[in-house]
Amino acid sequence: MENEFTTEESTRALEMLTHIEADPDINQLTLANELGVAVGTINWHLKRMIAKGYIKVKRAQRKKLRYIITPEGIALRAALTVDYIKNSFDLYRRVRERTNLCLAQLEAAGYQSIYVPGEDEVAEVVRLTCLEQGVTLTNNPQDPQIHIEGIKLALQLPEVAHDSAATFKDIHRGDHG
Repeated sequence: MENEFTTEESTRALEMLTHIEADPDINQLTLANELGVAVGTINWHLKRMIAKGYIKVKRAQRKKLRYIITPEGIALRAALTVDYIKNSFDLYRRVRERTNLCLAQLEAAGYQSIYVPGEDEVAEVVRLTCLEQGVTLTNNPQDPQIHIEGIKLALQLPEVAHDSAATFKDIHRGDHG
């Protein structure tokens, strides 16, 4: 099945189909609250998916609607799920490759330990890759560190300044973005 959605629309459609599958009687306000978007956004996406035949609407009660995922909608959900998994693994691979480039630069500079700031998923992948490569993780921000900005990574090595305070030098900053 060819996916005609943008990446953001695909994510939204997958989230909506997942919620509707779990609760066909869900209303637009609840759906909007659960997905953290405006009701108008939900309404727009629902109308689009109804027009494309992915969802049917039945009146359950006078003011209550029931959303039914059609076979085409089930196929779309499966395709979107596969795309999501592929994109997630691609992102994971890219972060690991970029981390390995930084670690090669770290080793070439004569260091065996590194500080990885941050608590998000990218920082966690960076830390796991460091451990797999035998690089010691430290909690000292004065040690060499991998600076993370989105999925862009840059190795920062400490330089000894004239006043003995450590400053940082970026190594090939931009090569990993």
